Amino acid sequence: MTDSLFLAPHELPARWLHRRVFTFVDTTSSAFLPLWQLWRDDDARCDRLHVVAIAPLDALDHPPSIDDAAPLAVELARAWPMRVPGVHRLEFDEGRVVLTLAIGDGVQAMLSKLWLRADAFQLAPSDDPSKLCKTLARFAGDGATVCIDSSADLHPAWRRALESSGFECLSAATDARLVARFAPRWRVRRHEPPLPCDPSTNTNTREAIVIGAGLAGCAVTSRLAARGWRVTLIDRHASPARDASGNPAGVFHPIVWRDDSVAARLTRAGFLYALRRWHALEASHHDLHRSGAGLLQIADSPGDADALAAAIARFAYPSDYVQPMTRADASRIAGVEVARGGWFFPRGGAISPAAVCAAQLADASLRITSRMRTEVTRIAHDGRVWRAFDASDSEIASAPVVVLANAHDAARLAGLYGEPTRGVRGQLSVLDRSALDALRMPVIGEGYAVPLGAHETLIGATYDIDDPDREIREAGHRENIARVAGMLPHLSLAPTHVRAGRVAFRCVTSDRVPMIGQFADERAARQDAHRLSGAWPLDLPRMPGLYGAFAFGSRGLVWAALAAELIASLVEGEPWPIERELAEAIDPARLLLKALRHGEIGLA
Repeated sequence: MTDSLFLAPHELPARWLHRRVFTFVDTTSSAFLPLWQLWRDDDARCDRLHVVAIAPLDALDHPPSIDDAAPLAVELARAWPMRVPGVHRLEFDEGRVVLTLAIGDGVQAMLSKLWLRADAFQLAPSDDPSKLCKTLARFAGDGATVCIDSSADLHPAWRRALESSGFECLSAATDARLVARFAPRWRVRRHEPPLPCDPSTNTNTREAIVIGAGLAGCAVTSRLAARGWRVTLIDRHASPARDASGNPAGVFHPIVWRDDSVAARLTRAGFLYALRRWHALEASHHDLHRSGAGLLQIADSPGDADALAAAIARFAYPSDYVQPMTRADASRIAGVEVARGGWFFPRGGAISPAAVCAAQLADASLRITSRMRTEVTRIAHDGRVWRAFDASDSEIASAPVVVLANAHDAARLAGLYGEPTRGVRGQLSVLDRSALDALRMPVIGEGYAVPLGAHETLIGATYDIDDPDREIREAGHRENIARVAGMLPHLSLAPTHVRAGRVAFRCVTSDRVPMIGQFADERAARQDAHRLSGAWPLDLPRMPGLYGAFAFGSRGLVWAALAAELIASLVEGEPWPIERELAEAIDPARLLLKALRHGEIGLA
């Protein structure tokens, strides 16, 4: 099977010889395992193999058999994702083999939502060759090959579609298999598919600066280091995870709502990818202090509980993703009485943000240079590299790539349009020997309560916009207790002792969606404002090598790992780990783009 699939039509393994990345797109649901085996058997293989497989949702009902004698099939079966739509990224062989499963309704519809540069396509015949081939042309790299198994009577339509989209057909009309190569003689697409930021193949020159050593910065450092980058990690504190990432625990869970909104899809993608990264860290013997009993969300009202139960049934979410809960059921699994029903996330829970940061940095330690107690006051690009400077205007570090993961200060360093971020003060409280001692799992809703063990419960948190006060307030403790008592009413029946408190600051945007991706070149955009008045994100000029991952609000645990993988994929020119629509929703240039469309920006 390997010979017939790859050696002849795609000229493998010769075409990936000593390549850094090779990307293979498959709509047949049969290519990954033989391709993975071929890669393993080749000493001159590419450094990273990406296989992007597009399949319908019911394909997740049929994982490889765990009883299969082939060890790769067993490994794939163990990593098989839960049955929810979207993009699932699975990593094997220490991250050098990546399977991106794009799961949704219709191959053409799902493929068109992605963004990647492909070296080869293995296709099952579709009902609309013309539309599919235009999509292939948007993604094809130089010399990309296409192989389609189809009957001879379908060949004329496919040949016409391929040739009109810039492909040269290589097989005869009578062949059982149609083979073509991307060789356009005219411009067939508006935008080039993703390319690496630094096309150099010399791994010794692949260096980056990451500013900020919280959840975002540590995750980005980890994902770049895993790809062979050397990273200078800079933070103003004495050690990583000192701001909101230093809280005793944080909760993690997706969003379930009446419709499958962008926010719901984003948090689902982030949640599932974070679980995979944490599992990998735990498999490397890092203790992340992760709870294991699941997480319960209490509805705001009985009507909301009923509406969400209906939505869970309508979307046919699997029980290992989310389960509706009556009040009685929720009280039973929580171990304490709850005020209303809600929904239960079996894979949700609480985790130590600081432990996650420490584990990521430990795994990447050989490729990290840490510069703690160092504040970056400005960054500058000299046409080749970025330079970071301190308050005395001394250079801290230089590199072709900079990632701003420093929350509130990132927008200032990048000079983002419209002051897009705000600070939110959050005070949390630690209760000692309270009515919540019997709580078995984290509970969220109007507030949150997390059992810490030894008769301690973490509750919170206040949400004080634009409040810079770092002092702990008794009023804040009372507010936290009142919020949690609205979900867990027994908390209000007895005196409650607050043993400790902590204040941390979140960074949020006006649309409550994070900033993740490559920054726009705002000066160039202003100079070309008239032409860009109808622009899309891919039309915007971008700052070479400058990326951001910040403004996560209360969802740093859910978004940080996926943000890091997206940025590393952007830097390397790899397939994006989420649909392009979702990436555009979190694009740091989205507010600039909106202003350009509304004519709010003229010449600088």
